[in-house]
Amino acid sequence: MTSVVDISWATLALFFCTLFIPVMISRYYQLRIEKELLISVARMAIQLVLVGLYLDYLFKISNPVINIIWLLVMVLIGASSITNKARLPKSKLLGPATLGLILGGFPVIAIICLAVIRPTPLYNAQYLIPLAGMLLGNSLSGNIVALQNLFASFEHRKAEYEGAISLGASPRYASVPFVREAIQKSLAPSLASMSTMGLVTLPGMMTGQILGGASPIIAIKYQLMIMVAIFVTLSISTTTTLSLAIKTCINNNGRILARPHKK
Repeated sequence: MTSVVDISWATLALFFCTLFIPVMISRYYQLRIEKELLISVARMAIQLVLVGLYLDYLFKISNPVINIIWLLVMVLIGASSITNKARLPKSKLLGPATLGLILGGFPVIAIICLAVIRPTPLYNAQYLIPLAGMLLGNSLSGNIVALQNLFASFEHRKAEYEGAISLGASPRYASVPFVREAIQKSLAPSLASMSTMGLVTLPGMMTGQILGGASPIIAIKYQLMIMVAIFVTLSISTTTTLSLAIKTCINNNGRILARPHKK
């Protein structure tokens, strides 16, 4: 297999000119996303360059303490993003979202490093950080969808919830149908993605490894591993987040203490 082909910064800058197309689409259809698009792209570029420089340093030293601190920073930023995008009060849901990501991601990462890949050393940042990034990153959207659907159900199916409470059901039991539906909707995109993978799409990790010179068979093995890991992490994290959200956002009388912020 050939080695990875480098991309010059000048070539990459020229490629960014293709963003002119979505800008024109936005103007034509009056989507009004031009400013947000430019800010998002600029933030993405700056953040990725800074993270790339930092990861280059992190990979070289590969210190277990620094690796763990970086993982915790990733979790906290991810949990904060979940509450912000779900438009829910951070004071009530930052804790559940954080614990959901930790309990969903860290055990799966440990299994991969200890039993599947077994890098040397086990805390090798070259494997640990990218794997954590993929698992946590794919869990964010699932948790956002789950929380949005849960609290939307409390709003739109208020009579059903209050009826169950009035009949003597506990808040947790009365919430079960809403939690079930929220989990189903959060897992649906991943299930659809897995069922069409290889036929409709070539996933990012596999494509990246092939472009980097890895054998397609090796790339497929890694992709199979990461897709299973993502689904397991997403399942655990959303279930944990929703369970803790019920505990922190509903009092003993069944009153819901959190409401989505208005747009």
